[in-house]
Amino acid sequence: MALLSSLYSQSLRPRSTPSSAAFSHRTGFRNPVDQNVVFCKSNQQDQDLRLTIEEQSPKVQRRDLLLHTVFGSLSVPAMVPFAYAEEVIPEGFRIYADDVNKFKIMIPQDWLIGGGEGNGFKSVTAFYPSEASNSNVSVVITGLGADFTKLESFGKVDAFAENLVSGLDRSWQKPPGVSAKLIDSKATKGMYYLEYTLKNPGESERHLFSVLGIANNGWYNRLYTLTGQYIDDESDKYRSKIEKAVASFKLI
Repeated sequence: MALLSSLYSQSLRPRSTPSSAAFSHRTGFRNPVDQNVVFCKSNQQDQDLRLTIEEQSPKVQRRDLLLHTVFGSLSVPAMVPFAYAEEVIPEGFRIYADDVNKFKIMIPQDWLIGGGEGNGFKSVTAFYPSEASNSNVSVVITGLGADFTKLESFGKVDAFAENLVSGLDRSWQKPPGVSAKLIDSKATKGMYYLEYTLKNPGESERHLFSVLGIANNGWYNRLYTLTGQYIDDESDKYRSKIEKAVASFKLI
């Protein structure tokens, strides 16, 4: 998750009532049906992730699968999850519940919703302000192989977080590329919580928060990767909203 230059290929369609014009205004795409949205990665990162899972060792497979999935959710809090009672919704927020994909999240009342599917094993749901912004929250769901039964299959949370962020960092290149720094990582309630930053030379720093979890849909295990992000210039406006949204994420 570095600050990213090319968009992760994923067809999206609005899931609520945003118009095509509003969707295009938010993402910079011409049409929500035939364009791609929200999820980003650098050209070098894109090339790195083209390595096929089957050609690598089990350890590398797990690392690259997670890198690929988290990149897909990019377009993402020291993680201190906010504890909200089920019936308490802060003013200005609403609950979005996906009964098909079995998750729910609290989002700002006026945010738009877009969604899409790459194939039977992947779906994307994006939440974003109606005005043009670099801040958003997204949920990517990816099918897993039979040997991925729990998050520990990818390693303990600290090791996973370190590997993930170091895999994004290109500050050592000449000239320097994106700089990635891990701020916090923790495992709680069966999920991994990560906070990190990404910064391309000459651009604003991007703050990302990720939550990862695994659940079974009755046929196979699925990896859920929620990512929330904002840039420094939009911190006052969106940080609190994104922290609340990320912390409210639950599998149902």
